[in-house]
Amino acid sequence: MPPSSSSAPAASQSAGSPDELRHQLVDRLIAAGRIRTPAVEAAFRRVPRHAFAPEAELASAYADDVVGRRFDAAGRATSSVSAPWLMAEMLEAARLRRGASVLEIGSGGNNAALAAEIVGEDGSVTTLDIDPAVTTRARSFLNTTGYSHVHVVTADGEHIPHELVPGGGFDAVIVTVESWDLPWIDLIADGGRLVVPLRIHGLVWAVGFTKHNGLLEGDEPWTMCGFVPMQGAGAHQAPLIPIRGEEVRVQFEDGNPINTEGLDAAFDDTKHEVRTGVTVRSQEPFDNLQLWLATTLSGFVRLSVDPDLDTKVLSPTPPHWPALAIIHEGSLRAVP
Repeated sequence: MPPSSSSAPAASQSAGSPDELRHQLVDRLIAAGRIRTPAVEAAFRRVPRHAFAPEAELASAYADDVVGRRFDAAGRATSSVSAPWLMAEMLEAARLRRGASVLEIGSGGNNAALAAEIVGEDGSVTTLDIDPAVTTRARSFLNTTGYSHVHVVTADGEHIPHELVPGGGFDAVIVTVESWDLPWIDLIADGGRLVVPLRIHGLVWAVGFTKHNGLLEGDEPWTMCGFVPMQGAGAHQAPLIPIRGEEVRVQFEDGNPINTEGLDAAFDDTKHEVRTGVTVRSQEPFDNLQLWLATTLSGFVRLSVDPDLDTKVLSPTPPHWPALAIIHEGSLRAVP
């Protein structure tokens, strides 16, 4: 059933007001197929996103993009308000219902408020984060926006305090930080849902699972995405091996580094290009191809370049994220 439009903004609302911008955003998310059910639509129309990102301009808060809030010394985001399209996709994948119990791992407040709207007064939402600064902000934002009933907890998401888990388990666990493991199976009720940004060979996918007889079954279309990495006991740093005088860095996501001896010479050899014969149109996604390559081909690695040492040996230089490549028999092959 498509979302209704009965909750559209009244004509009297001023253009550019938070309410107007919020309803315009929801209309765009519906048109793009990100919001697909009336419950998720109603939640997005009610929750004031800008109140959870007070540092951002109104237009930025209601743009369909991520809003960064906390950063580490290297400038990497450690906490952010996720892009609305991704929040909508994950809430739809969670299949929340009235009266459900929900655990969110990775706090901020906005997503917890949306979940609280969906499950209603008879449901419960617990949002958890390892960073006390994040949970303090989340608690403040939730209180001022009318969601003081959301339970905010400071704890390591890898080891959930036993007293937080309801009898029989949570109906849904929504993870909003990048994870490479699934340590939450025992927290979920049978028939319950887990939605998690799962890191697979360096590619991150929001995956929906249903728990059946103690096992997780993936039954939701996967969505390629990006999240801040897990901190604490669940943090994961893939092995990184420098080559060519540390100009190029090779990252082995599966934890089993391949012998990189001889790769320096491979970079000095003549580059060969082989066309696949496959044409990809502008704006056509090929993320499923990347996932297939990463999970099917042996020797799959990620390549990055130190910008201060860049001699253009990799052309074009990988942009903001590592490039994909295969190491095989002392040679290195870039892939799409």
